[in-house]
Amino acid sequence: MEEIMKLTSNYGFPMVVAGYLLVRLEPLIKELQKSITLLTIVVARQGGVDYEDARQLAQQGSDLDI
Repeated sequence: MEEIMKLTSNYGFPMVVAGYLLVRLEPLIKELQKSITLLTIVVARQGGVDYEDARQLAQQGSDLDI
């Protein structure tokens, strides 16, 4: 029982902080995702690449394990 209390006190606070940060940063991450999608569309149009082709290339790139 004492060991469990030590583990909770050592790892409980970092877990709470990580959870709090994830909840706080989730809207920002979603906005970044929208911005990246918009930027992909703009760059594809400027480069004369069809958006669907660019999206497929991006999907293939994200499937690779680096």
